[in-house]
Amino acid sequence: MKILFAADGSKFTKKALAFLVTHESLAGPEDELVVLNVQPPVPPRVKTMVGAATVNAYHRDEANRVLEPIERFLKRHKMQFHTAWVVGIPAMEVIRAATREQAHMIVMGTHGHDLLGRAIMGSVAQRVVTDSEIPVLLVK
Repeated sequence: MKILFAADGSKFTKKALAFLVTHESLAGPEDELVVLNVQPPVPPRVKTMVGAATVNAYHRDEANRVLEPIERFLKRHKMQFHTAWVVGIPAMEVIRAATREQAHMIVMGTHGHDLLGRAIMGSVAQRVVTDSEIPVLLVK
């Protein structure tokens, strides 16, 4: 099975990752994990002010800050994986990457906002569940 794992670096990402590696029926040695980090875009005005190269370096550094500890963790657990990062709207990019990678499932942590929190702040997990045609496993 091929799983797209959405990683934002939060404690919820860590919980979802721990869940995956402890449930071999989901992600065993023969399965493949694609770890994706989505960086939110900076406003165009900022990009103009500081330059595209600076913004690209910022996104790369931020993505590496999230992905490198996950890479070390997965190597210790002898999981097959590769990592990627993109810039964009998180829910849209998660779904797009899962489709592009031909993933069988999307796994992500959820912050567990209540109804009011989702209404005010929105929820990446809720949007992915709503818009994805690929099964989604949320770990709280």
